[in-house]
Amino acid sequence: MSSLAYFLSKDTIDHFNTLIKPVVYLSMFYFFTNPRSTFADNYVVLLCLVYCVTGIAYALSIFFEPGAAQLWSVLLPVVLTLIATQPKDSKVLKNIANLCYSKWALQALVVANAERYQGVWLITRCGSLLKSGYNLHDWSLCISILILMGVIARAIAFFCMVTFRKK
Repeated sequence: MSSLAYFLSKDTIDHFNTLIKPVVYLSMFYFFTNPRSTFADNYVVLLCLVYCVTGIAYALSIFFEPGAAQLWSVLLPVVLTLIATQPKDSKVLKNIANLCYSKWALQALVVANAERYQGVWLITRCGSLLKSGYNLHDWSLCISILILMGVIARAIAFFCMVTFRKK
């Protein structure tokens, strides 16, 4: 059997979970938080986030043994989120933060929420976006980068699978 066909079939079957997980999460927590952004905007962001994260999980599970892969799956999001939320005083830290998927997911959620501010809250929105360094028009860029990171992670996972001859 072709390695590529095997990998693509496993990935295709997993797309059902990728579509369902954001719906389950949002159906439980969306109405508790009462965000200004729409359910659809949040779903799109979480869908792209799950796609990105599952690609990274493929690479980790192929590259590491099961115990180490689970440990990396827990530590990696925490470390990347800490890096992404640090003040971007230095150019090096800003460039490293741009490689973190959590930065782009957070930015997409904040921008989706900020688009709905009206009236006197516009000043708050502008201040919040300026403080964070976000642009109101970058929502589609954030989504595109999350998808691209998911594709790159899957390519790395496939390369690891072929190289290390794992399934």
